[in-house]
Amino acid sequence: MAFLGIEGRTYLVTGVANKKSVAWHVAQTLEAEGAKVIYSVRSTARKESLTKLLAGRPVLICDVEDEKQTAELAKVAAKHGPFDGLVHSIAWANYREGVKPFHESPRADFLQACAISCFSLVELARAFKPLLKRDASVVAIGISSQVTVENYGYMAPIKAALESSTRMLAKSFSADSEVRFNTVNAGPLKTSASAGIPGYLEHYLFAEKLTFRKRALETREVADAVVYLLSPRASGINGQGVVVNAGLDWNYFDREVVHAATRPAAPGTSNAP
Repeated sequence: MAFLGIEGRTYLVTGVANKKSVAWHVAQTLEAEGAKVIYSVRSTARKESLTKLLAGRPVLICDVEDEKQTAELAKVAAKHGPFDGLVHSIAWANYREGVKPFHESPRADFLQACAISCFSLVELARAFKPLLKRDASVVAIGISSQVTVENYGYMAPIKAALESSTRMLAKSFSADSEVRFNTVNAGPLKTSASAGIPGYLEHYLFAEKLTFRKRALETREVADAVVYLLSPRASGINGQGVVVNAGLDWNYFDREVVHAATRPAAPGTSNAP
């Protein structure tokens, strides 16, 4: 048997948008290891846009902003179950008006983003509880650092709530099962979702300079951590936020970055790292 032991297991993967998605990389590895993957996407339009990518695979539709659709998803997915795990790779925020100071966050935007990016995990867990095997694993995609990133706005506390919610779910499910809940807290990645964050490219390049290896985090590296947590090899990990960011949160005082930030630039040049 392969080390991960996921051959023949069944997983629900949410949030595939395109080839760059963390969810797609996770699903590819699961399938390569012999697992069966059921896909859930946001809309009919998204499903149609993924026709070529997901050809021949079971693809269900669920807009998690509508709680009725989450319950319906579980009913439709039941024929594919029971499930050995579930991947929550869903996040959305309204940045159409650009970056605002956090204290000016619109209530409606904050609550909508929270419902989609955080509370949807609670609703998915509740709907799929009867379909999850006793020792199943649920993994959500978080962020690697709760720093005050201005252009990320209210999504930082929402992602913090997502991580906290996994711990509460781990506790509540423990009453009658051994289902595990964890987050993989990723550093900046090149994904289509990230591209929608104002000013993201500058932060991505800065984060790359803060990694110990001076090389940006790869989506595959985050996906590999997710797959491990989904496997029975990670049976002792529960209620945790596993950080995958190539060490950037321990390298704030990197000599190269400090030098670029504190030395005056020569005329006609830039101090950008």
